[in-house]
Amino acid sequence: MNETPRKLLLVAACALVDTDGRVLLAQRPEGKTLAGLWEFPGGKVEPGETPEETLVRELEEELGIVTKIPCLAPLTFASHTYETFHLLMPLYICRRYEGIPVGREGQAIKWVRPNALRDYPMPPADEPLIPILQDLL
Repeated sequence: MNETPRKLLLVAACALVDTDGRVLLAQRPEGKTLAGLWEFPGGKVEPGETPEETLVRELEEELGIVTKIPCLAPLTFASHTYETFHLLMPLYICRRYEGIPVGREGQAIKWVRPNALRDYPMPPADEPLIPILQDLL
């Protein structure tokens, strides 16, 4: 049993899929923890928010796209212990959104074929999500 209690961090992530079946990855910008690694867009679930509300807000803030809660389908989740916290991250899939994604916070973004997802270094919590997406897409 762990002697030091870790904070549980709830983060919602989205596998945004385009009409060609590619998945959008965003690169963590310099100055952030795990900078340079590629991840599925999303963010911290704020108090009083559902994970779906978080994604609608974060996708608009980070990528400039608009989606609605019914367009987000829960797919799987990641549960990963980092040194100072435990991350619980539901992953949703979204194929319906308005706008063209752009990195509004200075982050690089890239549309990636499912079979190429492993070519992009990712945070440890994101890696187990790859085979599930590859099987689906």
